[in-house]
Amino acid sequence: MALPLAPIAGVALRYGAVALATYAIAAYAAPGRRDQRAEDALDGLDEGVTLRRDGGQVNGTGRFRRTIRLGTGGPGIEIDASALGRIRMRRA
Repeated sequence: MALPLAPIAGVALRYGAVALATYAIAAYAAPGRRDQRAEDALDGLDEGVTLRRDGGQVNGTGRFRRTIRLGTGGPGIEIDASALGRIRMRRA
């Protein structure tokens, strides 16, 4: 019995194109730097979303922190997503 290669080839071509684009972007991008002050600020955020408005700017913070386990005593992974944002508008 023959194996239909057309659907498999299409999926393989699609994943190959995504992998090639990802590799090209990773090779082109400059390595980032780690700022310890920013890391400390992100670690100090409270969980949830906050917004604050002062004068001509709006500041926002957000943090999502969860632990996911497979079974009651199984292996787990901790997800900690934090973000800081600022929008400043000035009259030109």
